[in-house]
Amino acid sequence: MSLVSKYNIAAPRYTSYPTVPYWKNAPTQQQWREKVKLSFDASNDGDGISLYIHLPYCESLCTYCACNTRITVNHKVEEPYIESLLKEWQLYLEVFGKRPKLRELHLGGGTPTFFSPENLNKLLQGIFKGSEICSDAEFSFEAHPANTTRKHLETLYQHGFRRISFGIQDFDLKVQDAINRMQSCEQVENAVNEARTVGFDSVNFDLVYGLPFQTLESVSETLDMVIRLRPDRIAFYSYAHVPWLKPGQRKFTEKDLPVDKEKRALYEKGLEVFEREGYKAVGMDHFSLPHDSLYRALLQKKMHRNFMGYTQNYTRLLVALGASSISDTWDAFAQNIKTVEEYQQAVNKGEFPIFKGHILSREDMVLRMHILNIMCKGYTSWFNENEQCEGLYSGLEKMRALENDGLVEISLRELNVTPLGMAFLRNICLCLDACYWERTPQAALFSSTV
Repeated sequence: MSLVSKYNIAAPRYTSYPTVPYWKNAPTQQQWREKVKLSFDASNDGDGISLYIHLPYCESLCTYCACNTRITVNHKVEEPYIESLLKEWQLYLEVFGKRPKLRELHLGGGTPTFFSPENLNKLLQGIFKGSEICSDAEFSFEAHPANTTRKHLETLYQHGFRRISFGIQDFDLKVQDAINRMQSCEQVENAVNEARTVGFDSVNFDLVYGLPFQTLESVSETLDMVIRLRPDRIAFYSYAHVPWLKPGQRKFTEKDLPVDKEKRALYEKGLEVFEREGYKAVGMDHFSLPHDSLYRALLQKKMHRNFMGYTQNYTRLLVALGASSISDTWDAFAQNIKTVEEYQQAVNKGEFPIFKGHILSREDMVLRMHILNIMCKGYTSWFNENEQCEGLYSGLEKMRALENDGLVEISLRELNVTPLGMAFLRNICLCLDACYWERTPQAALFSSTV
C-alpha cells in the first residue's frame, strides 16, 4: 500500500488546538472579558495584537467554498454591517483600557472587495481611530480578481496594506464553471499588474487541487499561467469536499473529483513546478519566493499559525470581528454568531456576540504548543516539565507507525518531521490530538488529508 493511500484519512487542518468540534466549557461574557484583558495586558506593549475582520458578503456562491458567506447583490448591506463591526471593536477597546498596538490586520471573507472603497475607508478609519500601528505591521486582504478596482487598491494601500491575496483556484474554464468561480486570465493579470503598480509588494495566489474535472494537463496549464505572473506567495490547498457541511458542493459529485493517486499527482506536479521556479516550501500547503517575509520568518523560526493561517507575526492575542469569526487569547477561544442578523442584534445590545468557545486546560496548552511547533517548524521538543503531559506521550506512541514509514524521527526529548513527512503534517499532528482520540468522531467532521 502506498503512503498516500495509507494516510489519506479525514483530519483537521490545525489552525487551532483543540479543534472547533471538540470545544467545550465556553467562556461566559465576563470570563471572556477577563481572558481578553489578561492577554492584552501581557502582550500589547511588546508584541502588539492581531486583528481579523470577517466581511462575509459575496455576489455569487463559489461551490467549492467552505467559508461562512452571505450571498447577495444588495450592496445596501455594507454600511449597517460596518457599523456593527465598529460597535464590536468598541467593546474590545473598553476592555483594553488603552490603545492597542496593531501588528497584524487581515480582511477576509467572503469577498472584502464586495465592499466599496468608500465603505472600506470608513471601516478602517474607525478601526485606526483608537489604535496605534506598529512600525513593522503587516496588513493584508483577500480580493476577487473580477471585482477589485484600482480605487480598492489605492484606498487600502493608503491605509498601510502591502499584501494582497487573490483567490485564483484554477484557470481552466470547465473547472471554473463547476465551482462557479469565473475569472479570465486577462482579469487576473490586470489585477496583479494594478496591485504591483499601486505598490503592493507581496501578491499571493490561492490555488486548489482536487477540484472537479481537474486533470494533470489542466493543472499544468494553470501552473504555467501562475508562473508567468510570478506571485510572491502561493497557497496550494487540497480541496476539502464536505458537502454535509456545505450543500453548495453538491453541484458536482465525488465521481467528478480526482482522488487518491490521481489527486496526489496534481499535488506533486505543483511541487515540481514550484521547486523548479525557485519557490520555497513554507509549512503545510504554502510556498514563497526567497525574498518574501513569510520565508524569512521560517528561517528565523518566527513563523506562526492561527485562524488566519500561516503568518510571520506571533501575537498572543488575536481579536476577530464580524459574523462567525474566531478570537484567540492563547488560553481561550471564542467564535462569533454565524448569522449576520443575530450577530448584529447581539452587538447592538452591547454584548460580545459569541455563541461558542473553549477555555484551554493545561494539557490543551501543552499539546497546542507541540502541534503549533510541528505545523510551523517541523520540529518540537519536551525538555521541561511544562512541555510534557500524558497526551504527549500517548501521542508519541501512536506515532510509531509514522516513524516506521519514515515520516518522523523521534528521540528521547525531540521530534523531527522528515522531508517525506512534510506532506503528512496533518496526520502527524492527529497523533497528538488527545481530544480526537478521547472521542473519535462517528460522523464526517473533517476533510481528507490527501
